[in-house]
Amino acid sequence: MTGPATRECSMADQGGKVELDRAQVKKAVLALQAFIKSKGSECLLLDDSEPINLMFTLWKIPRKEQTIRIPLPHGIRKDNGEVCLFTRDEPNMTSEQTIRFYKKLLAERGVKQVTEIIPYKVLKTEHKSFEAKRRLLGNFDLFLSDARIRRLLPSHIGKHFYESKKAPLSVNLQAKSLGRDMDRLIQGSTLTVGKKGPCCMARVAHSGMTADEIEENINTAVQTIIAKLNMVEKSKVMKMIHLKSQTSVALPIYTSDLSHLALLEEARQQNFDAKKKPKKKKKQSGDAKEVEGSQPKKAKKDKDVAEGAAEGDEEEKDGEEEIPQLVPIQTPSKKAKSQPCPDV
Repeated sequence: MTGPATRECSMADQGGKVELDRAQVKKAVLALQAFIKSKGSECLLLDDSEPINLMFTLWKIPRKEQTIRIPLPHGIRKDNGEVCLFTRDEPNMTSEQTIRFYKKLLAERGVKQVTEIIPYKVLKTEHKSFEAKRRLLGNFDLFLSDARIRRLLPSHIGKHFYESKKAPLSVNLQAKSLGRDMDRLIQGSTLTVGKKGPCCMARVAHSGMTADEIEENINTAVQTIIAKLNMVEKSKVMKMIHLKSQTSVALPIYTSDLSHLALLEEARQQNFDAKKKPKKKKKQSGDAKEVEGSQPKKAKKDKDVAEGAAEGDEEEKDGEEEIPQLVPIQTPSKKAKSQPCPDV
C-alpha cells in the first residue's frame, strides 16, 4: 500500500521541494486515529488528547543546530493549556505592578491563552532551587519569554527546560502585531534540528482533531520545515517523513528518490577533489619557496667561503713579502761572524 504512494511522492521531489501524496497522508491519518481509539490509552480515559507527531529523517546530519517555528492552520493546544510568560522587570514598578501591567497589555491585544506571568526578579528569587525549577517545568505546557531578557534565562531556568524541549520561545512584547504573534506561537509548533543525529520530531496535531484538520497541519508543517532547512543546507535534505503518536508505530508518508544518493556521492567527490587540489599547490609552492630560499643561502655561503679564501691568500702573500725583508738584514751579520779575525 505504501510502495506506489511513496514512489509518487519521490517523483514530485524536485528543486528541493516536497509534494506529499494526499491519498497516502489520508490513509496514514485514518489508520493512526483507528489505532488510538482501539488502544484506549490512559490519556483518553482522562479526557486528554494524545499528541500526533511528524518524524523527519534527513540525508545527513545538519551542520548547525536550529529551531524552526511552525505556524499551523489549526491550533494544537486546547484553551485549558497552561502557558507561562517570562517578562522583564519594569522600571519603578514592583513585581505585582509588573504582573498587572502585562496582564492589561495582553488583554488589550486580545491574548487570552497566557495563564501566568513571572517577572525576571521573581524567577531569580522564588524559583532558584532545583525543586522549584522542576515544579515550574511540570506545571506548564509552553513557556514564552520577553525578547529583552531571553539571553538571561539559560543560567536561571536550568538545562532541564532544554532537555525536555520546553525552552522558552522569544516574543517581542513591544510589537504592534503582538496578538497575532502570540497566537502563532501558542497554537503553532516548533522543530529543533540538532547536530547529534539525522532524525528530529515535531508535534503537529492531537487525536481530538478531525482527519481533515490533521492533514492540513501536516502539509503546512512539511512545507515550512523543508523551506527553512533548504535555506540553511542549500541542497535536498529530506530523506523520509513518518507520522506517529506516542504509542504507535511510525507510518511512512514520504520517501525520497534513491537517485539522490548518486547526487550526494558526486557532491562528496567534488568536495574531496576541491580540497585535494589546493593542498598540492600549496605544497609545490612551499617547496619552490624552500628551493628559492635555499639558493640565496647557498650562494651567500659560497660567497663567504670565497671571501675567506681570498683573505687567506692575501695574508699568505703578505707573509711572503715580509720574509725577504728580514733575510738581507740577517745575512751580513752571519757573514761578519763567519769571517776569521786577522792576525795581529
